[in-house]
Amino acid sequence: METTLSYLAEAATPGDFAAARTQMALSLGWHIIIASFGVAMPAITLYMEWRGHRTGDVAYRLLARRWARAMGVLFAVGAVSGTILSFEMGLLWPGLMGTYGQVIGLPFTLEGFAFFIEAIFLGIYLYGWDRLPARVHLWSAVPILLAGLVGTFCVVSANAWMNQPKGFDLVDGKITGVDPLGAMFNPATGPESVHMLVAAFMVTGFCMASVYAVGMLRGRTDRYHRIGFLVPFTVAAIMTPVQAGVGDWAAHHVADHQPVKLAAMEGLYPTERGAPLHIGGVAIDGELRYAIEIPNGLSLLAHWDPNAEIQGLDAVPEDQRPPVNVAHWSFQIMVVSGLAMLGVAAAFGALWWRRREWLTNKWFLRAAALCGPAAVLALEAGWTTTETGRQPWVVYGILRTHDAVNTAPGLRTGLVVLTVVYALLTVATVFVLRRLARDKPVPVAPQETDVETFPVP
Repeated sequence: METTLSYLAEAATPGDFAAARTQMALSLGWHIIIASFGVAMPAITLYMEWRGHRTGDVAYRLLARRWARAMGVLFAVGAVSGTILSFEMGLLWPGLMGTYGQVIGLPFTLEGFAFFIEAIFLGIYLYGWDRLPARVHLWSAVPILLAGLVGTFCVVSANAWMNQPKGFDLVDGKITGVDPLGAMFNPATGPESVHMLVAAFMVTGFCMASVYAVGMLRGRTDRYHRIGFLVPFTVAAIMTPVQAGVGDWAAHHVADHQPVKLAAMEGLYPTERGAPLHIGGVAIDGELRYAIEIPNGLSLLAHWDPNAEIQGLDAVPEDQRPPVNVAHWSFQIMVVSGLAMLGVAAAFGALWWRRREWLTNKWFLRAAALCGPAAVLALEAGWTTTETGRQPWVVYGILRTHDAVNTAPGLRTGLVVLTVVYALLTVATVFVLRRLARDKPVPVAPQETDVETFPVP
């Protein structure tokens, strides 16, 4: 769509516009990590508690108890960052929400309901640990899991709409024929939401496992640490090849519906058949330099045809091109990080299949410990690719980002304040989680050397 709309009579200053974008990037980048734990951590914790009751193994129940407490902390800080984001959508981008709120309001409304359901049942789950029958307590965690999945799906569907807007008609500059369900379930919703949900399990699983991998490298190889590593790492390792397939699905969708984004991701300037796949490189003066080229690679991956035509950046004016270096390198970082985690997951599978003692392999444990930061890096890089590759549009092909921003002065002050808030929030979160890690998860907890024989509380 080539029709553009401008809703604000005045334009924001370049400094305020950059501050608004930076503030939104900071908020999203911080919140998306916490949101990932909110999706996957309840599922892993619920499995651990169920396994503990089923086997009578206290290690599972101790881990579940400790992880539940951490889950409560992360939910609290996620509520803070999520609230900040909800205000920022209206305050920073009135050109978007003021006009298109009627189109994309449904997923945000449903996400609000999901948030309250999650909060209510999380309170029941934490408070009822020693007060409810085991079966009832287990079932009280199920709404937490479902609410996290639904809430994430709703938010991602709104972002998918921004990449492929549907569910309304644009007549003489006015929004008519609004179809909230059509907007929510737009063609980009499927690949984006599945990609994000799988990524959430990867980030959560690898980050949780990395804590215990570090502990085992320091000699803590008791059953408690082995299980604490094994369960979340297995979840993440299973999801890693799944994510490779989902990522391919998402890339094909981008190739079909956002060819300019694909061109920016690959640093492809000329439209050509048999387009090469670029590894590395820097965009300078309208060309990608110093890249390693794989002949016909991009055409093959994008359309399963080595001679397929790939639209380059030369197909659109310069003012409609994304920031190529940012989109290209964020995509490269995401792919490299994903391949590294896939390699570690494959090594884990090989060690397991050949019945080798992976705990004695220090190199494997070091690589497993690094998978936590690598998963976070891949998540942030992937989100950066999604957002910067859509620029200069906030609603793809319809509304430019600079036309949606608030024109009121003082946005740079808001960025400074928000940076301080997130810095304090980060320090407080790390401090509380470290205190929880040192505390005993139950009134009488076992020592590291006698987890296997400690009686079930």
